[in-house]
Amino acid sequence: MKKLSAYIWEHKFAYLFAIISMIISVSLDMLSPRLTKHIVDDVIIGGNTGMLKYLLLAILGVGVGRCIFQYTKEFTFDYTGAGIVGDMRKNLFHHIQSLSADFFDRTGTGELMSRIKDDLDRIWDGLTFVGMLMIEVVLHTSIVLFCMYSLNWKLAIFPTFCMVLAAFIAIFMEKKLGAVYDAISEENAVLNTVAEENLAGVRTVKAFAREKHEIAKFLSHNKKYYELNMDQSRVFVRYYPYIQLITKLLPIAMLLLGGRMVMNKEISLGTLTAFIEYSMNIVWPMEMLGWLTNSFSSAIASNRKLKAIYAEKPSIIEPENPIILNHIEGKIEFSHVSFHKADMHEILHDITFTVEPGKTIGIMGATGAGKSSIIHLLRRLYDATDGEIYLDDINIKDMSLQQLRSSISPVMQDVFLFSDTITENVKLGKKDSLTLQSVIDAAGDAQARGFIERMEQKYDTVIGERGVGLSGGQKQRITIARALAKKSPILVMDDSTSALDMETEQSIQETLHLLEGTTKIIIGHRISAVCQADEILILENGSIAERGTHKSLLEKKGLYYKTYMAQYGEFVKEE
Repeated sequence: MKKLSAYIWEHKFAYLFAIISMIISVSLDMLSPRLTKHIVDDVIIGGNTGMLKYLLLAILGVGVGRCIFQYTKEFTFDYTGAGIVGDMRKNLFHHIQSLSADFFDRTGTGELMSRIKDDLDRIWDGLTFVGMLMIEVVLHTSIVLFCMYSLNWKLAIFPTFCMVLAAFIAIFMEKKLGAVYDAISEENAVLNTVAEENLAGVRTVKAFAREKHEIAKFLSHNKKYYELNMDQSRVFVRYYPYIQLITKLLPIAMLLLGGRMVMNKEISLGTLTAFIEYSMNIVWPMEMLGWLTNSFSSAIASNRKLKAIYAEKPSIIEPENPIILNHIEGKIEFSHVSFHKADMHEILHDITFTVEPGKTIGIMGATGAGKSSIIHLLRRLYDATDGEIYLDDINIKDMSLQQLRSSISPVMQDVFLFSDTITENVKLGKKDSLTLQSVIDAAGDAQARGFIERMEQKYDTVIGERGVGLSGGQKQRITIARALAKKSPILVMDDSTSALDMETEQSIQETLHLLEGTTKIIIGHRISAVCQADEILILENGSIAERGTHKSLLEKKGLYYKTYMAQYGEFVKEE
C-alpha cells in the first residue's frame, strides 16, 4: 500500500503554498489586536486622533488580505485533497481488481463498497477541511501565544495552561473514540452488505414473502449501528463540555487578572484590550479540538481499514517472465488434478483428460460434483491443489494471465449482464475491435436476434441492472452471443442453455457443432447438451466416474445411462 504520507509528499508544493497562505492569513488576523491596542493607548487615551485614519486603513487592509489568503488556502487544500483521494480510490479499486477469487469468496460486496466510498470520504475530510483546520489550530495557537508573550509573559502563562489542559482532554478523548470508530466502520460495512444483498435479491424476497424477515434483519444491524454512534456521542458529550468550560472562563479570567495589572500600572489598558482579543482568538481552537479529534479519529480508523484491504495479496500470481504464445491452438490437458478450498472438503480428485484442438468435451454430473470448478481452474481463478493443467502443452501457471483468460470465452451458469446497451454487453470481450455487424451475427448464432430486433431501441436497448427486465432465456442468449462474438480458441458452456426451450437449444447446438478450430467444453445436465461431444466425462463426488462417447456410455448402462433414461425413458419405451 502506498502510504498516505507518500501521496501528501507528491503534492508537497501545493500543501506548502496552502500552509504559507494560512500563515499569512493567521498573521494578519493577529495584527488586529495590535491595532486595537494603538487605538486605545494612542488615540483614545493619548488623544493622537491623526493616527486613527491610518489605523482604520490598516484594519481594512488586514480584512482584505485575510479574505484573499483564506480563499487561496481553502481552495488549494480542497483541490489537492480531492486529487489525492481520487488517486487513492483509483489505486484501491485497481488493487481490489488484482485480488484472486478466494478473497471475494470471503468478503462481502457491501464491505468493499464501504471501503471504496465511505472510508475514502472520511480520509478526504482528513486531508481537506479537517486536516486544514488542525494545521490552522496549531499555527493559530502558536502565533497567538507568541503575541501574548511578547506583550506580557506573566499574563500569558494562564492561557498557556488552559491550552495544555484542553489538549490533554482532547488527546484522551481521541483514544476513547478510536476503538468506537473501528466498530462503527465494521458495522457500516455489514449494514451495506445486508442492504446490497436485499436490494439485489428483492424479487426473491417478494416471491417468498420474506419482507418482514429482511426488514427485521436490516433493523437489527441498523440498531447496532445506531448504538455504536450513540457510544461515540456519549464519549464526545462526556469530555467536550470540559473544553467548552475552559473556553468560556478564559476571557473572564483574563479580564480579571489583566484588570488588576492595569490598576497596578503593570500594563496599559490597550495591552489588556489586546490580551482580551487574543484570549477570544484562542477560544475557537480549543472549541474546535473536540470536533477535530472526533473527525480525525474517524479518518484514522478508515485508513486502518484500507490498510487491511491492501494487506490482502492475490493468491494467483502472474509469473515474472510469462510464456507468450504466438497463437493458441486450444489443446487442453488436465493431469491428475485435485482441488480443495481452504477449510473445505476436496472438490476435485485426480482429474485427468485431454481435449485436442477443435474437439469437444462434455461434462455431466450431479449438482456439487465439481463441474464448474474445472472451468475455474482452467481460467486460473483458483490454482489446483495437486496436479497440473496445460494449454497447448504449456503449464498455465507459466502463462500470462491476460493471454490465458482472453483465449477462453465463458458462458457461465451465473449469468451476469452489465447495466448498458445490448451492443456493449455483447462486445464485452473485444470492445475495441468488434463491429455492430459482428454483434448482429453473434446474436443470430445465439438465436437472440428475434427478440432483440423486436425491441424499440434494438441493439441500443439499455439492459437494467444484472439484466432485469429480460427473461432467463433471453439473458442466456445474450451471454452466448457475447462468447461467440469474441471468437476465442476455447469456448466454455457451463449449463448455459438450461433456461432455453428444446428447439432453441437445438439450434444453438447446431451452431456450436459448425464452429471449426474452436475447442469446446460443454457442461450440462441435459443429455442433449453433451451427446455430440467427442468425449463425455461423468463426475461423481469430484472424481471421474465414467468417460466415453454417447454411444459407449449408453452401452455401459451406468450413471450416464440412468440419466438418459430419466430424461428420455418414455420416448425409448414408446419406440
